[in-house]
Amino acid sequence: MKTFRPLTDSEIQTLKGNSCWAEDWNTVLVGNGFHANFMHRVMLYGNIRIGAFEKNVEVSPGFVKHAGINDATLRNVDVGDNCLIEKIGNYINNYTIGNECLIANVSTIETRMPATYGEGRLISVLNEVGPGNIVLCRDLNSQLAALMVKYACDKEISSLIRRMVERRVAETAPTRGTIGNGVKIINTKEITNTVIGDCCTVDGAGRISECTILSTPGSHVFIGTGIICENTIVSDGCEISNSVKIEDCFVGESCHLSNGFTASASVFFANSYMSNGEACAAFCGPFSASHHKSSLLIGGMFSFYNAGSATNFSNHAYKMGPIHWGTLERGTKTASGAYLLMPATIGTFSVCMGKLMHHPDTRNLPFSYLIAGGDTMYLSPGRNITTVGLYRDIRKWPKRDRRPAGAQKSIINFDWLSPFSVGEIIKGKTILENLRSVSGDNVSTYNYHEYVINTPSLRKGIKYYDIALRIYMGAVLKRVRKRDPLLKPPTSNVGTGDWNDLSGLLLPASEEQRLLDDIKSGQLDTVDKVLDRFVEIDGNYRTFQWAWTYRVILDYYGLREITMADAERIHQDYIQARRAWIAEIRKDAEKEYAMGDVDESVLKDFIENLDHEIDYEE
Repeated sequence: MKTFRPLTDSEIQTLKGNSCWAEDWNTVLVGNGFHANFMHRVMLYGNIRIGAFEKNVEVSPGFVKHAGINDATLRNVDVGDNCLIEKIGNYINNYTIGNECLIANVSTIETRMPATYGEGRLISVLNEVGPGNIVLCRDLNSQLAALMVKYACDKEISSLIRRMVERRVAETAPTRGTIGNGVKIINTKEITNTVIGDCCTVDGAGRISECTILSTPGSHVFIGTGIICENTIVSDGCEISNSVKIEDCFVGESCHLSNGFTASASVFFANSYMSNGEACAAFCGPFSASHHKSSLLIGGMFSFYNAGSATNFSNHAYKMGPIHWGTLERGTKTASGAYLLMPATIGTFSVCMGKLMHHPDTRNLPFSYLIAGGDTMYLSPGRNITTVGLYRDIRKWPKRDRRPAGAQKSIINFDWLSPFSVGEIIKGKTILENLRSVSGDNVSTYNYHEYVINTPSLRKGIKYYDIALRIYMGAVLKRVRKRDPLLKPPTSNVGTGDWNDLSGLLLPASEEQRLLDDIKSGQLDTVDKVLDRFVEIDGNYRTFQWAWTYRVILDYYGLREITMADAERIHQDYIQARRAWIAEIRKDAEKEYAMGDVDESVLKDFIENLDHEIDYEE
């Protein structure tokens, strides 16, 4: 522990000679390496502790100044070693400052009690005028938030989770505002009741109040010009810049908010990118994106989603260029006005531009387009399985995870074909086959609830779903054979039922129910235990997946067990399905090129990548 001593008479005289003043010099303590000649025009009130002034501090690339305190008023402040604090327009009051910090041209930094630092605040997501359902805390991740939202109406679960979070907040709450090591705060007006982690940069912010900024040495946070941030938690690796205004929000790891974006009562998780638009009561799961000024994300649940503008809903059906494509609850709307339907992320509804996206009628026809033609809605089932956009997304999302190891609180499963999505594919294929069986083949259209399916679209839908099924079964079997050449059947039935997507965590519904039961029984009675259970479930994903897939393979091929001969047959089906899938994607790419949307060099590069898909068959 660092030791401090009173000032010597000589040091006090030096300080006075440098136009420094103290309310009581006896309450000013200093550490080893303190040099009084590096303080000028400083007023000291209350209890003050100041560390060493032995190093230079970089104020701009290639420009260094010696550590010290100049032109500042401090009250009840602890200053670490080798800090440079200067040009404090008003004062720093009731704060602990770490080592090697630069704080310059700042008006006010202050802790005013009572202070929450943004934690423990109850916000209402999905319904901006409804009761609160998410408690903000530094340990929040997309799974815990999703659990709070999904079971908000279960009073027992909701109450138990809230009590866990409230206990955790009480245990970790600081006694006053803190600024970590290596922090840079410059050209900023006001910081009150805020905890700022190590290596954070705050440059030009307007006001930061009741916030926790979880910056770390390996994953810095940057807060830039004109930012107003209130009652909010900002996770490691985030960048918030260019006049963003956020209130009552949680910003997850490696998110980027910029260019006048505004948000209230919303949560953003893992690599989300928000610019220009607005969010209110929005649940933005991993990889949610909004770029347009006219985009309003309100009362919806999103993930792997790119919001279009209000005028053209641009999300683009074809994607070879450097674009962004995503899904709203695994479903979004394209430039042509088509909805791309995939299974819903958390099993609740979502809205986009005022339109309900998670229709009970369409959820069981995943990867589909809905296209409006006059008063008729045409459904093109499974169409998105064979698009360039989906192919690019499958490969790009893992590469765009900017979170460093050790800073990945939210769990993200990147499998595009999983028991969750393939379960919906099986249901969709069955629906289409039943429609064809009832109406026959000699019809021009089929009616599915209020939607119309053209006969060619229905036939292609069955084909696309079958391709996806065979790719999935073969891929899982190939993975299992590598670790178990004998292909022993699963030893557990866990995972053989329905599956859910808890905002990035794919899990059996039975495991989610076990989680709830253990919370109710008191076995999981802390936030850490709940978070550890999420990690445990994710760690068992491949085991659960094999149990589910084994049953699917038996049903699909009419088997009682999987022999080596069966495995080889399934593998050959997998290869053929993959080649058919790649051929369809190639046609989609050539169609885009024929439309004149991309250069020939882009097409050639894309086709070359497709040609290498054969490398993954074995």
